[in-house]
Amino acid sequence: MEYFDLGTILFIVAAAVIFYQLRNVLGRRTGNERPPFDPYTAARKRSADPAQGSENVVSLPRKQKPAAETAAENYAAIDALTTPGSEVNTGLRAIRDADPSFEAGGFVDGAKMAYEMIVTAFAEGDRKALKSLLSKEVYDGFVAAITDREKRNEKVQSSFVGINKADVVGAEMKGSEAHVTLRIISELISATRDAAGEVIEGDPEAVAEVKDVWTFSRDTRSRDPNWKLVATEAED
Repeated sequence: MEYFDLGTILFIVAAAVIFYQLRNVLGRRTGNERPPFDPYTAARKRSADPAQGSENVVSLPRKQKPAAETAAENYAAIDALTTPGSEVNTGLRAIRDADPSFEAGGFVDGAKMAYEMIVTAFAEGDRKALKSLLSKEVYDGFVAAITDREKRNEKVQSSFVGINKADVVGAEMKGSEAHVTLRIISELISATRDAAGEVIEGDPEAVAEVKDVWTFSRDTRSRDPNWKLVATEAED
């Protein structure tokens, strides 16, 4: 009979203690334990359960509208702004065809906001604001005017009152570029003062009516949705 050395005896005792602790923590098998969760079996059971029928509903495609009806809806906003069959109406329709995201009413609202921003930025000499709203040619012209004004130490005192009217008077596609022209009637309080602070143009107390004809453009192939001012004309 072989004798166990002290190290072997200690190892056996330690193993017995660990087994006893595991048994107390995990418990004994009784034969009633729940099987491990099987997500695939559970999914099959849910599919077979009539009470879960709503999970198996297949969405059918909705009935598509006739092409003529869809086209009429696309042009509805354009026809509300311009006379159907007119040159302007035809131009706006061509823009809508080239750019399905174009919405005539939304464009006019955006152009009115841009008009106020541009007029205000020009009066304040804000070149940074102007650059994001103007084409290069128009921007260069505005900056030249601002620079000349600064050289003469002149300042513009301006207050934008509002826009009375904004009508689309021109629209066309030039290649991939859409061009829309608006006639805008606005009210401003504006006066230019010289280096001494004397008013040399305008009236700081009077509201003046201003009539402008502005053309905005964007490339319909571009991911940039913003329009830029490409031409300006003051109406007498």
